[in-house]
Amino acid sequence: MNFLADVEFLRPLMAIPHMTMLIGLTGLLLLAWVANWLTRQVLIRVVGGLVKASPMKWDDAVMSRRVLARLANMVPALIIVVGIGGIDGLSDGMVTVVRNVALAFVALTIALAISNVLDAVNDLYVANSRRANERPIKGYLQVVKIVVFVFALVVMVATLIDRSPLLLLSGFGAMSAVLMLVFKDTILSLVASVQLSSNDMLRVGDWIEMPSLQADGDVIDMALNTVKVQNWDKTVTTIPTYRLISDSFKNWRGMQESGGRRIKRALLIDQSSVRFLEPDERTRLHRIALIDGYLDDKRQELEAYNATLLSAGKDPINTRRVTNIGTFRAYVSHYLRVHPGINQQMTQIVRQLAPGPTGLPLELYCFTDTVSWVPYEGIQADIFDHLIAMLPEFGLRLYQAPGGADVAALAGAGADARAGAAARTNAETGTETGTETSA
Repeated sequence: MNFLADVEFLRPLMAIPHMTMLIGLTGLLLLAWVANWLTRQVLIRVVGGLVKASPMKWDDAVMSRRVLARLANMVPALIIVVGIGGIDGLSDGMVTVVRNVALAFVALTIALAISNVLDAVNDLYVANSRRANERPIKGYLQVVKIVVFVFALVVMVATLIDRSPLLLLSGFGAMSAVLMLVFKDTILSLVASVQLSSNDMLRVGDWIEMPSLQADGDVIDMALNTVKVQNWDKTVTTIPTYRLISDSFKNWRGMQESGGRRIKRALLIDQSSVRFLEPDERTRLHRIALIDGYLDDKRQELEAYNATLLSAGKDPINTRRVTNIGTFRAYVSHYLRVHPGINQQMTQIVRQLAPGPTGLPLELYCFTDTVSWVPYEGIQADIFDHLIAMLPEFGLRLYQAPGGADVAALAGAGADARAGAAARTNAETGTETGTETSA
C-alpha cells in the first residue's frame, strides 16, 4: 500500500500515526467489496443467462442450488489473503492472523459449495432416474457431506492455529472411541440405509405402519438419519433410520402393487335364529335368482341321500335338511362372484368362525378390484349394507348387545306385567269380599 503515499491529498493523513494502516485496511476492504459486487452482479448473471440458454439439465440444477453464489464468497477472502501483506503498519503476527482467518473462511466456503453440488446431484437423480424412489441416494450423499465438513473443519482449525492438517489427522486415531460414540446414530443409520436400499424394504411413497412410533402413512422423505412419514391425519412422524431395522414395521406396498385390497369382516349371527328351512320357505327363496340353481342342486342331492337312508330303514330324524344359515352363506358366495367391485382373480372365502358369546361369526374374505382408500371403503360398506338387509329373508338375526332402549323396554314391560297382576289380584279380592258381604 505504499502507493497511497504518492496521492497528494492523502499525504497529510499519512503523516498521522497509524493512519497509513487504517487507510490501507479501508482500501483493501473496499476493493474486496467491489470485487464481490462485480462477481455477483456481472459474472454470476452472465453465467446464469448462459445456463438458461443451455439445453443441458445439470447446469440448471447447479444454478438452482446456488453453487456459484457460494463460490463467489471466496473472491473477497482471496483478495484479503493476497493484499493483507502489503499494508504498512501491520505486524507480522496480525497479518498471519487475518490471512489464516480468511483462508479458514475459504475452506468453509468450498465445503458449503461441495454440499450444494451434492444436493444438485440428488436433484438430478430424483428428476431423471426411474428408480429414485426404489434406490434413493440422499443418505449416501449425506455421508459424503459429513466427510467433507469434517475434513473442512480439520483444515480450518489447522489454518487458524497455523499448524499442519496432518498433525490433527494423526490425533484422530486416539479420538476414534470418542468419534464412535459421537457418531453412533449416524453409523447405525448408514448401515440401516444400506440394508433398506439393498433389500428394497422401503421407498419414498410407500405406505408403512409402525404402531410403536405412532406412524401410519406415506413415506415422504428418506435421509441418512431420519425417515419422514406423513400420517393420514396430515401430521408428520420422524423415525430414526436404524429403528426401521431394529424394530418391525408393516409396508403396504405389496397390497398396492397386487391391484386388490382385502376385505376381512364378519357378520355376527344370533345363534338362536339358526334353524332348518321349511318346504314353503325353500319355495319362497327360489325367488332369489342368485341361489335358484343352488337350491335345485341341493334339493336333488338331499333327496337322493335321504331316499337311500330311508330305504335302509333308518329313522327319519337322520335325514339331511337345508339350514337357513347354510343357504345364506351360499347366497353371499354367489353375491361376491357377481359383484363388480370384487377382484375375481383373488381369493374369495365365506366361512364360519368359532361361535362365541357375541354370536356366530360369518366372515367374508375377499379382495376389492381397487387399492384406493375411498372406493375400497365404499365397496365394503355397500356389500355389508346389502347383506344385513337380506338377513331377515333367510330368517336370521344379527347379534347385538342390549342397549339403553332395550333395558328401558324390558323394565317397562316388567312394570306393566306387575301392574296387570296387581289389578287382577285386586279384582279377585274385591269380588270375594262382595260375595261374603252379600251373604
